[in-house]
Amino acid sequence: MNFRQISDLVMSASSADETEVLGFEQNESLTRFANNCIHQNVTERNVQITVRSVIETKIGIAISNDLRPESLRELAIRAGDVAKLQPSNPEFKGLPQPQVITPVESFDSAVAECTPEQRAARVGIICRKAADAGCAAAGSMTTSSLNVGVANSKGVFAEHRLTLADESTVIMGQNSSGWAQRTGWQLAAIEAEALADEAISKVRMGADPVDFEPGEYSVVLEPYATADLLEMLAYDGMGALAVQEGRSWMNGRIGERIMADSVNIVDDGTNIAGIPCPFDFEGLPKKVVPIVASGVALSPVYDSFTAGREDRKQSTGHATPPSPQGRFGPAPMNLFLRPGSTSLETMIKTTKFGLYITRFWYTRTVHPRDAVVTGMTRDGTFVIRNGEIAHPIKSLRFTQSYVEGLKYTEAIGETTRVLRSGFGGAVSVPAVKLAKFRFTSSTR
Repeated sequence: MNFRQISDLVMSASSADETEVLGFEQNESLTRFANNCIHQNVTERNVQITVRSVIETKIGIAISNDLRPESLRELAIRAGDVAKLQPSNPEFKGLPQPQVITPVESFDSAVAECTPEQRAARVGIICRKAADAGCAAAGSMTTSSLNVGVANSKGVFAEHRLTLADESTVIMGQNSSGWAQRTGWQLAAIEAEALADEAISKVRMGADPVDFEPGEYSVVLEPYATADLLEMLAYDGMGALAVQEGRSWMNGRIGERIMADSVNIVDDGTNIAGIPCPFDFEGLPKKVVPIVASGVALSPVYDSFTAGREDRKQSTGHATPPSPQGRFGPAPMNLFLRPGSTSLETMIKTTKFGLYITRFWYTRTVHPRDAVVTGMTRDGTFVIRNGEIAHPIKSLRFTQSYVEGLKYTEAIGETTRVLRSGFGGAVSVPAVKLAKFRFTSSTR
């Protein structure tokens, strides 16, 4: 049964005023390795159907992965029954009307058809290189394909299929470690040789780290660390619901210059340089949303509900999947920090004294209104002295406002890297140099 048949059957069985059907068909395979050996290979295939029923302004949600016709009819009835039990929501303006969606290509058959043997061959490159260097490699490789379909009783109907490939590794030496990751919707984006070489080079550079005094320093961040800046800023308030509820770092700052002039952050769901999808989970086309332009905070992203709460606002196509647990609100899923014109080598050469950081780890929000985040450096932290990487140091803990950190951006890298986001979707980010970043303690 295809998605058109599923959605038609559900809507014909629904007695609600309005009905929405969201379908996911996922095929994801994962190969894990540790101590230079593969220890797990799993594949999950699943179909999930989410029905959202609207009775007046009451909303009910029901979810199932049973595609038998009688079960789908029961799902539609159950969603309607749930809606009858909900309180009215006068702010809800109804399900969206259909809009024109421009297709985008983000499906690679090489990813969808990738076999366990093919993943093992790529993982094997990393493990052999690590073993030859006297190190131990651990990590994973994921290949997945996803079919997404959205339909509603007002005429919305959208389908898209996409793929994702991601491989990451941490390679351990005697007292140092290195990290590397590659992400893309094409299998060609996963370069196992380069990934292994990058991580091993950090192990060698990071050998015999020393203690270092915490404080405020200039920092050069690799794209892995930059990615965390964007992910946490997205989580802490790039969505309109967070702004409307007064818990976003954008509150009171829209229209103000809050970051350096060189900082441009945009969400572009159709950009094939990331992991694109042309519509959101309400079936509305994704619009390009400049969130920060030349350091000025411009706008969060919207779904139909949050747009309906404000005058003359329209959805930007950033709805997240409906959930019985409540609204998460709209979210940016294909974020870009626009590149600059400075090479990573130049960032280092122009730093008299500072720190070079591979990535952040275990970051958590301390204060969302100011995007204050605490976390640790990991897998390669180094002192820069007189324009050269001088020596490795032990990891440091930081507590820092990411908004304030980007206010002191001195340079942005000329090349970007696409990375799978823990927030969902992907980010495309360059290296950055910040004049001030606050470290509060060292790790042991």
